[in-house]
Amino acid sequence: MEQELMGQNSPAPAVRMLPTYVGSTPHGTEKGEFVVLELGATGASLRVLWVTLTGTEGQRKEPRSREFSIPPEVMLGTGQQLFDFAAHCLAEFLETLPVRDSCLPLGFNFSFPCHQTGLDKSILISWTKGFRCSGVEGQDVVQLLREAIERQGISSLDVVAVVNDTVGTMMGCDPRLGPCEVGLVVDTGTNACYMEEARHVAALDEDRGRVCVSVEWGSFGDDDALGLVLTPFDHALDRESLNPGAQRFEKMIGGLYQGELVRLVLAYLAQRGLLFGGSTSPALLNRGSVSLEHVAEMEDPSAGAAKALAILRSLGLNPGASDVGLVRRVCEAVSSRAACLCAAALAAVLSRLQHSREQLSLQVAVATGGRVFEQHPRFRSLLQEMVAVLAPGCDVSFIPSVDGGGQGVAMVTAVAARLAAHRRLLEETLAPFQLDREQLTAVQAQMREAMAKGLRGDASSLRMLPTYVRSTPDGSERGDFLALDLGGTNFRVLLVRVASGGVKITNQVYAIPEGVTRGSGQQLFDHIVDCIVDFQQRQGLGGQSLPLGFTFSFPCRQVGLDQGILLNWTKGFKASDCEGQDVVALLREAIGRRQAMELNVVAIVNDTVGTMMSCGYEDHNCEVGLIVGTGTNACYMEELQNVASVPGESGRMCINMEWGAFGDDGVLDVPSTRFDASVDEASINPGRQRFEKLISGMYLGEIVRHILLHLNSLGVLFRGQQTQRLQTRDIFKTKFLSEIESDSLALRQVRAILEDLGLPLTSDDALVVREVCQVVSRRAAQLCGAGVAAVVEKIRENRGLQELTVTVGVDGTLYKMHPHFSSLVAATVKELAPCCKVTFLQSEDGSGKGAALVTAVACRLAQTTRV
Repeated sequence: MEQELMGQNSPAPAVRMLPTYVGSTPHGTEKGEFVVLELGATGASLRVLWVTLTGTEGQRKEPRSREFSIPPEVMLGTGQQLFDFAAHCLAEFLETLPVRDSCLPLGFNFSFPCHQTGLDKSILISWTKGFRCSGVEGQDVVQLLREAIERQGISSLDVVAVVNDTVGTMMGCDPRLGPCEVGLVVDTGTNACYMEEARHVAALDEDRGRVCVSVEWGSFGDDDALGLVLTPFDHALDRESLNPGAQRFEKMIGGLYQGELVRLVLAYLAQRGLLFGGSTSPALLNRGSVSLEHVAEMEDPSAGAAKALAILRSLGLNPGASDVGLVRRVCEAVSSRAACLCAAALAAVLSRLQHSREQLSLQVAVATGGRVFEQHPRFRSLLQEMVAVLAPGCDVSFIPSVDGGGQGVAMVTAVAARLAAHRRLLEETLAPFQLDREQLTAVQAQMREAMAKGLRGDASSLRMLPTYVRSTPDGSERGDFLALDLGGTNFRVLLVRVASGGVKITNQVYAIPEGVTRGSGQQLFDHIVDCIVDFQQRQGLGGQSLPLGFTFSFPCRQVGLDQGILLNWTKGFKASDCEGQDVVALLREAIGRRQAMELNVVAIVNDTVGTMMSCGYEDHNCEVGLIVGTGTNACYMEELQNVASVPGESGRMCINMEWGAFGDDGVLDVPSTRFDASVDEASINPGRQRFEKLISGMYLGEIVRHILLHLNSLGVLFRGQQTQRLQTRDIFKTKFLSEIESDSLALRQVRAILEDLGLPLTSDDALVVREVCQVVSRRAAQLCGAGVAAVVEKIRENRGLQELTVTVGVDGTLYKMHPHFSSLVAATVKELAPCCKVTFLQSEDGSGKGAALVTAVACRLAQTTRV
């Protein structure tokens, strides 16, 4: 099994492991009318069914069906004869029914080994079960059927799916009993199928979801692997069969062969004088005279002896009482071996399933079908007992399939229709999130225009705030510095020692209660000073006045390195009497209220600037800072002559773009979806920070949640059942996007994450949720990349360079923790700014270390000026 799944093909594979392109089991929502054509499931007959599916809540309707005997000359004739006969049967059946639909979906149950290349494309590998029609092996049987239907003049049928009886058996289980992911048929022949992780099927080149694999285990042993268990009777049966040397496993298990094995054993014993007084009869020596039905009847615990006597007499034999007992023991031996071999093969499938799902214990339902199960109760009990022995880590429920060949095939067709309809709805929903190069180039151009306006002092959604940081680190900075970091619900105080050997940081985290973040400004800054005092005492810094850098991660208009006017709160802060005020002055006033305390506040620093400076200490090409975390922002080194609000023509200055507000003036030409609008309306700042709400970690989870709610209302998710849990705001954290999109997570683990949220979902749902997450995070990364491309192109053009080599210092949990965000940003920048060689360097503590380095650079420049 594993060799075939991995694509290690051999000329005569022991099992074929054929993908069936059935990617989902029933949900119970499937409804509609379907036609099923069943060929090969019941030997020399063909069945046509009209199946009405009503979902789990509707009253089940019995399918209408008609069976047609296939003449021997058709079974052994040409392929065209066979398929014309099938089309004629279809036409005759449909004449008796009120066909209202212009084109009814048809499921084709074709129970022979096939190589499927699509749900409606299937190449016959070889005939079995007595069929030998010429011109069919190696051909697409669906196409042959379609051509025959056309020749018959039937215009009301659309062949949607080709299914073997084993897959139909698995799909025919009642969905109310839970998902059934293994199918087992023991009828004329035998086979099994199961839902395999698609990433393990080399033939598919697919890493999403699951796919039903038809094991085709009837051919197991054709490579002589069964040599140890084959008896002389198996060899004799094989020699006399239509396909000597093939389907060796099936010939030990299938109902077509159990009776024949019993006959061969009885004839052998009789010829050696051990049965019937050494007498035989022409019937006993005649191939096919003992059937599966005979074997089951003779094994019947209550009436078996009487039935055995009658059957043996019908064969022209005159058995004694001891003969009857011995014949029954032969029947039991043949059927017991069949059940045990079947159990061994099923245990292999279950072990494979358990391994691929990476589960210590597996709870699974196996759908069973076929005449051996129906007519031979002892076969089922023996199978169950042996599976329990051979697969002890699997809790297996055996569920009789409800007409797998008919109802199950109709269900496959219905599931295919459901998935196609859901795929259309999903694609329509997600289409506005798919940004092409033209749209991204437009965003880049719009940002360039907004940057230029902001630098000139014209009305713009980009504030382009001067930070008064005039240089990046050159490596000569030295000394001890304090740093404060305020940018979220946690506040940090740091002691940063910059020496020749590098930077050493000691820090303490302090919580800011929600009442303080939404109280008065005096409360907030008094709390900050209390934290600083506590830190100084812990570090033994009492009485020292170290240079201090203040990372203040909110939109500010700086009028000096140590002067910053708060423009507006973000990230949930609402402290009063702060907006429009110099936050350094507010900090100094709070310090003044604490007598006997001195602090030398040298610089106020935005976290984005801190990130750039932190990375600039490691890489002197770093002239851009980028934050993609709870919020998002960027900064870069601009030519001072372009900054209208700051006097001077020479040198450079770091510009804090505050790009989260990009597009607040309506110029951002990105399709705004209904989901973005819902998130914006529910935010604490409707109509503001539009770019940030498309990119940052504070909002992506909410965008996903609103999409999932919409898909749920369309019936695409959670079977259309409303889930109250999903109505809860902020339940879907952005960190879940990072976890769900991780390449290392199997679908089972994705389901576990979502089930922990109280979302009862199927594997199909998990796939949809993952796709939604991917589309939302991809758009965010692409928009971020378009913004970075605008910045680096601006730097390149400022300097008149053909090619710019520049490093972008990056911080933020979304950028760092999401498995694909960083690569998507880099790919977008490379596409939109091909003349810029951009390296992305992740910051180590940009807001703390960076603030200290801004302070250190300011001290270095001040000392140089004094000198």
